[in-house]
Amino acid sequence: MNPGDSAVAFTGVSKSYGDFRAVEGLTFKVAPGSIYGFLGPNGAGKTTSLRMMLGIIKPSEGEISVLGSPSAMGVRERVGYLPEERGLYRRMTPLETIVYLARLKGMDAAPARKRALELLDRFGLAAFATSRIEALSKGMAQKVQILATIAHAPDLVILDEPFSGLDPVNQQVLEELVEDLRREGHTVLFSTHVMQHAERLCDRLLLIARGRLAFEGTLDEARARMPQTIRLKTTAGVAALGALPGVVKIAEDGHAAGEFELTMQQGADGELLLRTCFERGIQLARFDMSEPALHDIFVALVGAGAETADDRGTAR
Repeated sequence: MNPGDSAVAFTGVSKSYGDFRAVEGLTFKVAPGSIYGFLGPNGAGKTTSLRMMLGIIKPSEGEISVLGSPSAMGVRERVGYLPEERGLYRRMTPLETIVYLARLKGMDAAPARKRALELLDRFGLAAFATSRIEALSKGMAQKVQILATIAHAPDLVILDEPFSGLDPVNQQVLEELVEDLRREGHTVLFSTHVMQHAERLCDRLLLIARGRLAFEGTLDEARARMPQTIRLKTTAGVAALGALPGVVKIAEDGHAAGEFELTMQQGADGELLLRTCFERGIQLARFDMSEPALHDIFVALVGAGAETADDRGTAR
């Protein structure tokens, strides 16, 4: 791995606390200008990995590169970080907050104020620019913190559980913001338990479990590891369906007559199965060859006990 061609690179990174290995042998790289998803169940090692990336804690083994530096501390003015634990000065205003944090990252006062006003207007907070943070709703305050994270136009934006606490409308606004950052050439790395956001946004995904890499690649590459599932409705029997090419398992719906779920062999062609049904005179009232959702892939690769926000709320 050549760190020079990556916004972030981990090479054999491990972190131990006594005999406990929080992270073990983690290797991955994040391409510049991409959106990278960092996913994993509770206690998987995501937060530890982010803290090593940021230079908050040091790895026990391995090498880290962030924008060509051994940690984000060496390039702090080029990095924006939104921690999972939110915190703002409640007696400051959104305008003051964004300007203050932008100046800490090296911006001059006048450009910082101009940028802050532009961001507040763009994200529907212009009317609250001079209100105290303590007077804002939780969602509004979180938007202010997100805007403060990107006000200095960082090359790399690291977001830890950014969608937590936002209502569906503001989650959509944040998704659009993340996509805008990529279009403008910024690199975005975010951790999340909400699989739908990662599925829609990410160029590449990393799944981590028990401190080890479970998967790294694109969504299509992850789907390729999953056997395809086909749902259909037919008057044909189990024997006829079992003789179709690529079928390895058949499950019959006990609540709806004629409804079946077929599990296919790895790499099997669902369209071939459909053509074969027509050739053999198997009449179909329904044929659903949908791609597996990221949540299903997550559970298959990480384990059925893995908690995600899709089914267990706000697991950390």
